[in-house]
Amino acid sequence: MVAVTLSENATTETKFKYGLELKEKSLEQPNSNQAVVEIQAAALNHRDVWILKGMYPGIKMGSVLGSDAVGIITKNGTPQLPVGQRVLINPGKGWISDERGPEENYFILGLLPCFGTLTEESVVVDQDELIACPEHLSSTEAAALPLAGLTAYRAVFTKGLVREGDHVLVTGIGGGVALAALQFAVAVGAHVYVTSSSPDKIQRAIQLGAKGGVNYKSENCVGELKKMLNGNLLSAVIDGAGGPLYGVYPKFMKHGGIISNYGQTASVKGVGYSMAHVLKNIEVRGSTMGSRKEFQDMVKLVDEKKIKPIVSHVWNGLNKTTIDEAISVMSNGDQFGKLVIEISRPGSPKL
Repeated sequence: MVAVTLSENATTETKFKYGLELKEKSLEQPNSNQAVVEIQAAALNHRDVWILKGMYPGIKMGSVLGSDAVGIITKNGTPQLPVGQRVLINPGKGWISDERGPEENYFILGLLPCFGTLTEESVVVDQDELIACPEHLSSTEAAALPLAGLTAYRAVFTKGLVREGDHVLVTGIGGGVALAALQFAVAVGAHVYVTSSSPDKIQRAIQLGAKGGVNYKSENCVGELKKMLNGNLLSAVIDGAGGPLYGVYPKFMKHGGIISNYGQTASVKGVGYSMAHVLKNIEVRGSTMGSRKEFQDMVKLVDEKKIKPIVSHVWNGLNKTTIDEAISVMSNGDQFGKLVIEISRPGSPKL
């Protein structure tokens, strides 16, 4: 049983600072409060590419990558989650319920001391970090949900305070978090607009319920957004990019509006905050991952609203070819939705 392991002696062709090896992995023995989960499918995140580039804190060689997974409990089930139950794994550890932030040292799956999900071998998981997978999700859709869904849920609701009737801008549509934010906000009755440099991605977002979108590279981006809003003002901006639009957001935001920022991929220099923001009581709120309670609430929303995560690409089997292809697609930004690898084992049924 192999696992995708971070290494300075790469056997795959990632072409970054660090590489990946497919290494044999053995199963740890669970404690009484831990379940054994056989992973059916796992998904990649931009975080995996940042780790390979050496641009992420706490990098440790020998880590098994992967933060997202759906699987089956094979040992040490509970009355609520018995053996045979399909489950989702909370992608974080050390954060129970405090809305302000983690109560303990917080870790994300996919870097030591945590396990990673890109592995053929079963994983040992604290029973409290498991939740029943909604039945309407396929295995690939379920694998796409945990990290992006949790990040989006906290950014949209806990930090962004989005509610029915609000006008909301989601930036950089196409990635897993932005798409989940769009789907969640639409599901509760908000009016959602998006930005992208790709007209195709904007059109696909409209098909998912967005009211419209603007190309942030267009010279008339600001004018197009103003026309699209038709006199309405934004209650929230759900942003994973940062960039120069921060300077013009006050023109389009309500007094007391919130910019919920979960990433700054446009620039390492940070974002602008001026007296224009202050005079309208506009807040910029950082948002990273989420608590176990938020994870449970997110899965409940997905179940109740029958939301299906958007999956861009699917590969079958954990091997050099599938890993290299998936990392290449992720690093090039070619996807619209999540990248998922089905974990096949000798003698296992096709998902």
